[in-house]
Amino acid sequence: MKRNRFRHRWLVLTLVLTVVLIATACRANARRPSTTAPTVPTTPPAPTRTVPVEIATPTRPAPTATIATPRVTPAATATASRAINAKPGDYEQSLNFGGRERRYLLHLPPSIGGAQPLPLVIVLHGGANTPEMAEKMSGMSPKADSAGFIVAYPQGTTTPNDELYTWNAGNCCGYALDNNVDDVGFIRALIEKLQAEYNIASKRIFLNGISNGGMMAYRLGCELSDKLAAIAPIAGALNVECKPAQPVSVVAFHGTNDDHVLYEGGEPITKADPHPRVDNSVAYAMSFWSQRDGCAPTPKREERGLIIRDEYTNCANGTGVLLFTIKGGPHIWPLSRGFFMTDPPAQGLSATDAMWEFFKKHPKP
Repeated sequence: MKRNRFRHRWLVLTLVLTVVLIATACRANARRPSTTAPTVPTTPPAPTRTVPVEIATPTRPAPTATIATPRVTPAATATASRAINAKPGDYEQSLNFGGRERRYLLHLPPSIGGAQPLPLVIVLHGGANTPEMAEKMSGMSPKADSAGFIVAYPQGTTTPNDELYTWNAGNCCGYALDNNVDDVGFIRALIEKLQAEYNIASKRIFLNGISNGGMMAYRLGCELSDKLAAIAPIAGALNVECKPAQPVSVVAFHGTNDDHVLYEGGEPITKADPHPRVDNSVAYAMSFWSQRDGCAPTPKREERGLIIRDEYTNCANGTGVLLFTIKGGPHIWPLSRGFFMTDPPAQGLSATDAMWEFFKKHPKP
């Protein structure tokens, strides 16, 4: 009996302890966060934003904001490139025009590469001559160095394996005339190419030439007046119908004893070109240009020894017309060096110096 009461008490105590332990565990689980994934569906997390690779990658520069970047025009970019890359010196270059590879020499002065645009002077060689001969004859490259301008010496055309280069000046000369070579188009293309490559003052583009090159200079003054500010023919003749669209200034040089291109006009006494030709007189050319530029009809004359200087004054639009006549002068570039050495009648006249002084005073209107 006593043993049964003891067993009963032990069972009751065990049951109480069990209940207490279960209640304690339940309270502990309620306070601890659950480690079991919830069964209720949840919204998937937002995707992670990726940092642009241009910013995150140091080997690739970040793009510049378009608002902060000033607009640079193609012309400005070309000018900046020219200023950096241009170096003074002599260069032999070419231009493909009209199905021909046209050669020219280029001289860049020490002042090249600066911010200031430079004038351009184009020198045309005589018939059966070369750019090298024109450069040596004219002395224009040394003048360019001291005065600060660019010089181009283009080459005419001829048959293969021949060096008798000529220009198609209208009624002269040689291969260029026979094949109706578009030398006007070539010189235009050359000017535009040089303008694209170098910082050239568009209102200070000048051109000169001797003999066949002088005739071509007159023709270019007539047909390229939108580009040229002034021309300087030496021992040439105006033999084409001339209708310049814009004013062009003219300075000319001619000797009275020139038997290749007669001062008074007519058929040449001495010529290498087989084509029959009658040249207009120097007076004809001066009369045309002085009227075209609206100058006074009678020139102001100065004589010094055998040099006659006829200047047509009061021309319109800032243009000018000037003629240097050399009494007894032959078919020469006055005071040239090397080929066609100057004869005594030139008496100190330098066509190179005189034309540059004229060019400086007569930019394009």
